[in-house]
Amino acid sequence: MILKNKAPIKWQLIVEKKRNTVKKALLLPIYILLFALFNFATCKYGFKDVSLPAEVKTFRVNYFENKAEYKNPALSPQLTEKLKQKIISTTRLQQTNSDEAHYDINGFVSSYYTSTTGISANNTTLNRLTVTFHLLLKNTLEEKKNIESDVTYSVDFDANLSLSQVENQKGDEIIKNLTDAIFNKIFSNW
Repeated sequence: MILKNKAPIKWQLIVEKKRNTVKKALLLPIYILLFALFNFATCKYGFKDVSLPAEVKTFRVNYFENKAEYKNPALSPQLTEKLKQKIISTTRLQQTNSDEAHYDINGFVSSYYTSTTGISANNTTLNRLTVTFHLLLKNTLEEKKNIESDVTYSVDFDANLSLSQVENQKGDEIIKNLTDAIFNKIFSNW
């Protein structure tokens, strides 16, 4: 009967366990570094006082009318208020109701309509709601910098949804994106 020495096998297991422990110890800081890198790496930017001359100090946002054929009754008042809030929170300008405001902002909803964008097997599968806003900016300090421009935002939705369902689901998104687009037209030199 030949006896095998089991000591080398135990020894090999101990050495292998130590190697695994060392590997884990070396990889742990790398994992932590990668986690921190991807978790905290963000890109932040803002539009604080973008293209705003020092002499511009006041603004007025007049009520935005809804001149579209189809009228969403909530759109005009919400859009008017959101733009006021965005200007107040993002710029140094002071709101006024005076006719002498440096930036006198007017405009109206010029179109609000749905169209078909997706068809499958002779059935509509996707629709699009498009809202267009006509912007009128009167710069009382520098007339040549007056703006008249259209801003459009569209959102696609499932054709099985009614327009009122889409307005309930996507209304905040539409208001936010139109407000951002109007703000950028006024305060950015793009």
